[in-house]
Amino acid sequence: MSVEHVEVLVEELSMEAALRILLPRILGDISFEIYPHQCKDELLQRLPSRLRGYASWLPESWRVVVIIDRDDDDCDALKQRMETFAKDTGFITKSSTLHGVYSVVNRLAIEELEAWYFGDWEAVRMVYPRATAAIPRLAKYRNPDTIVGGTWEAFQRVLQQAGYLRSGLRKIEAARAIGEHMEPKRNSSPSFQRLRDVLVEMATA
Repeated sequence: MSVEHVEVLVEELSMEAALRILLPRILGDISFEIYPHQCKDELLQRLPSRLRGYASWLPESWRVVVIIDRDDDDCDALKQRMETFAKDTGFITKSSTLHGVYSVVNRLAIEELEAWYFGDWEAVRMVYPRATAAIPRLAKYRNPDTIVGGTWEAFQRVLQQAGYLRSGLRKIEAARAIGEHMEPKRNSSPSFQRLRDVLVEMATA
């Protein structure tokens, strides 16, 4: 059965801002809605009840995608917690089936949204042209998902060194500006690729 609509749950407004620009490029004509929360803790706290609500009415042609920043959490433990929430409400998740039909997709941004910016540095330089083009070739930034010491802090530091963000990173503003130039196919962040690939699968099913 083809997917007709995607419900997306995210933890903050900057992720919503980026995805509102990116999702149409990935999903094509599939409709979607995004529901931001105040923070990661709120999303995790409310997730079981939200999934129970979906379980009472979600059409077979709809999917629920949950995206949470890993931050400093153990990746496997956080993903398992999300998987358990879905299974406890009777949903089959993408991660629990190889070829069967699923309703819920759980994905992590590792360690947070700004890693996806490092994964598409061309888009960043369209907004901040003085930022050095060498960033993707430097060992500490080559894999965006393994940047040490906080991804948003690293992103802010690199741009401040180029003369930007003197008053600090405005996350929503950056998400909208960079999102306009991001190309999903070229992003080198493994966590972004895992989200992109499952959305492409929905769009081409």
